[in-house]
Amino acid sequence: MEESFGFSPEEYIWFGGYPGGASLAKDEKRWREYIRNSLVETTISKDILMLTRVHKPALLRRLFELACARSGQIISYNKMLGQLQDAGNTTTLSHYLDLLDMAGLVAGLENYSPSKIRTRASSPKFQVMNTALQSVFSPFNFMQIRQEPAEWGRYVESAIGAHLANAAKVHNMNLCYWRYRDDEVDFVLEKDRQVIAIEVKSGVRRKARGIDAFAKKYRPHKTLMVGSEGLPWQQFLKIDPLELF
Repeated sequence: MEESFGFSPEEYIWFGGYPGGASLAKDEKRWREYIRNSLVETTISKDILMLTRVHKPALLRRLFELACARSGQIISYNKMLGQLQDAGNTTTLSHYLDLLDMAGLVAGLENYSPSKIRTRASSPKFQVMNTALQSVFSPFNFMQIRQEPAEWGRYVESAIGAHLANAAKVHNMNLCYWRYRDDEVDFVLEKDRQVIAIEVKSGVRRKARGIDAFAKKYRPHKTLMVGSEGLPWQQFLKIDPLELF
């Protein structure tokens, strides 16, 4: 977690870690314009559309906005087809989500399974690579979101996920989620066949029985609770996830 921006931990969750946007944080309207126009549009136009053949650029942009707005949520490709106009087919959506991931914008985390075939067929869990991308599409501002515990919990989980996802790219780790029937684990981090299950609880959340079910089924190297019932999320964001192994 960056300390040099002069942000409180809560402000860092909301405004993210883009250095260029830090000086605009006091004026959220200007900050949102900067994130949308200078960062997002530049990345999509130059890093994706100019370098890759994309048949439906408008669809890619709509998928990006949906993934940001629903960061932390698991959505099937079939459900995406119903929410995105002219969405084509699931293969197209999967490909576009991969392009957005390679550009460092959003990822589609897969459901953990020792069977890689089953994993690739899973519904993706949207994960922004920087929480600024989630906040910029929110109807709330920073002061309002702090008064909405359930919504705020989604942003804390996304910040944890972004921290893990960026570290996974740097250290060649695999990051997934896990869901089986009614049991779910927010994040599953894998490195050299060692597995760590991570559950984020920021207050108003479901019971964490999923992590017990996962531990019983897969016997991971470690299980970790982050938030109100475990390691404070502020502290977790200062840890290099590689050190967890």
